[in-house]
Order: sequence, then C-alpha cells, then structure tokens
Amino acid sequence: MKATIWHNPNCGTSRNTLAMLQDAGAEVTVVEYLKTPPSAEKLAQLYRDAGLTPQQGLRLRGTDAEERGLPSADDATVLAAMAAEPKLIERPLVETEKGVRLCRPKEKVLEIL
Repeated sequence: MKATIWHNPNCGTSRNTLAMLQDAGAEVTVVEYLKTPPSAEKLAQLYRDAGLTPQQGLRLRGTDAEERGLPSADDATVLAAMAAEPKLIERPLVETEKGVRLCRPKEKVLEIL
C-alpha cells in the first residue's frame, strides 16, 4: 500500500503516525509540509476526501489563527492562509488509496490502511 503523510518531524503525533505506517508495511512518501507546503487546491482536496472542512483542519494551538478570525472565516480564506503559512495546518494528514485522515489521534490512520 502507498501512503503520503504531510509530516512535521518535531510533532510526536506525526512521528508516531509515520511509525505506524512504516510498521504496517506501507510505501510511505513523506512530505515535510513546513518546507514544502501543499497548495490551497491540494488542501481543499485532502479535506474534502477526509470529510472535513478547512476550518476543522486548522491548527489553533501555537498559532494566531483565532486572533485572525480564521476559525469562522470562509473556506477560501482559510485555505489561502494555510498555503501561505503551513504552520496553520493541523497534522498529520495521511492519504492512501482508501482515503484521507487527519490523524489526531494517531490511530485514525488505521481507518485507511
């Protein structure tokens, strides 16, 4: 099975999710999204495929998202902000042929393995 993880190596949940993918024998493509951020279009596709709104994929902890009113902003505004400032993306996002999950908690990845 092939999997892509939008990963932050400094995040314990992201590291644990990556380990779960590797332990399951997945062929993993690791995208360090802080270095190579996804486009607003890619983020829209990932959230759509995960059954989430962009607002549900917004990282609040350690960001100024709330002060900027992003949790209540329209989808296009949230996606543009995430693409411009990838620290606003909650992680890790994992995509396989079975779907996409925001793996918080990390066990959510089991749904798409």
